[in-house]
Amino acid sequence: MGGRKMQFFYWIVLLIVIGIAIFAIQNSSAPLVMMRFLIWRFETSLIYTLLGSVGMGILIALFFCIPRLIRSSIRMRELKKQVENLETVLYKPANLMPEGAKSREG
Repeated sequence: MGGRKMQFFYWIVLLIVIGIAIFAIQNSSAPLVMMRFLIWRFETSLIYTLLGSVGMGILIALFFCIPRLIRSSIRMRELKKQVENLETVLYKPANLMPEGAKSREG
């Protein structure tokens, strides 16, 4: 089920990218925009301003998302190792049990 969700997500991303490309091509002759930030001044095309804003938004979202992804990956690795250890204990053959355990059962 997770694979279908990811495939749907990729299709949505592809449609957004195509939409941005069409928007950029149609607005390539847009007038220049003056941007001021503290002591800097930039004069650039409107489309570059919009694409830069979208790019910065993506970078900021990734900046906040990556630590969570790393933590969940580490936690998943720990849980998989714990499951393997528990399966080893659960499915351990009877002849590998310690001698004291056999004598108590019988």
